[in-house]
Amino acid sequence: ALPVIEAAARTEGLTLDTERLPYSADHYLRTGETLPDEAFEHLRDDVDGILLGALGDPRVPGNEHARDILLGLRFRLDLYINFRPTRLFHPKLSPLRADRRADGGSTAIDFVIFRENTEGQYLGKGRSESIGTPDEVHVSEEVNTRKGVARIIEAAFAWAAAHGKTRVTMSDKSNAIQFQRIWGRLFQEIGDRYPDIQREHRYVDALALELVREPERFQVIVTTNLYGDILSDLGAGLIGGLGIAASANLHPGRPGLFEPVHGSAPPLVGKGVANPMATVLTGALMLEQLGCAAGAMKLERAVERVVASGPLTPDLGGQGSTAEVARALLDALD
Repeated sequence: ALPVIEAAARTEGLTLDTERLPYSADHYLRTGETLPDEAFEHLRDDVDGILLGALGDPRVPGNEHARDILLGLRFRLDLYINFRPTRLFHPKLSPLRADRRADGGSTAIDFVIFRENTEGQYLGKGRSESIGTPDEVHVSEEVNTRKGVARIIEAAFAWAAAHGKTRVTMSDKSNAIQFQRIWGRLFQEIGDRYPDIQREHRYVDALALELVREPERFQVIVTTNLYGDILSDLGAGLIGGLGIAASANLHPGRPGLFEPVHGSAPPLVGKGVANPMATVLTGALMLEQLGCAAGAMKLERAVERVVASGPLTPDLGGQGSTAEVARALLDALD
């Protein structure tokens, strides 16, 4: 994917000075090192963006390597916005019935999810008791602070206003989990400052249903760390799968961490059939943050063209290889 991203940047006069860091699962297994402090400080202080490859390796069953790098960077860099666009590039990619996917070739599914990225249950707070006994108990604590909830909701409304969106949907499960009521209270409070944007609330189970039944009505969704993780995968399923799902971890004014939604897919290793489109689209998010919005649009248009004409990797119903799709994306850049 990287040559495609670099080529799109060059068309707009931007040269990416890239460096590759060695902290793979191989490195971890050889050295026991995940992300050393000096590498973290370098990423914090010296770079303009971080493009992250897929993490996860069956040789590390406890997932320590992936957790320390990915969650560690999110938390330590305070990248509180997990931004996940969900756009259907071609009706043929969606499992929904044809008359609900698009009208006359237009893209009907086009929404973004603002997932809170530094709180919730992903902090790892909780306890385990009496392990291995009949009284075994595990408690996972969910953390919602006023600061954390307010700033992700503010980010969703600000993005909607800047991009001409007219509706923001907040999702929680406050009817069953009373400690999530802070989301509704702050959603109303912050939404009052955006009178031109309609605001609506959906319980997360109802929203999952509606995203399948009527995805085209949604524009901007803001939700918790856990629910955003789940709903964005549902969204990916609506548009063709994880092979075409991009994401960005952001804190306005700071360098971002850009990662495709998909994992490392160990069964595909060495076969040359992994889909590069999610990483290319993630690169588009990176170029946009680097001030190269035109290059980002070129990457999106290239994906749209290749999706329409092929070649496609097997996850999208084709027989193309990773290299063939990457070459087609390069050729489709205008």
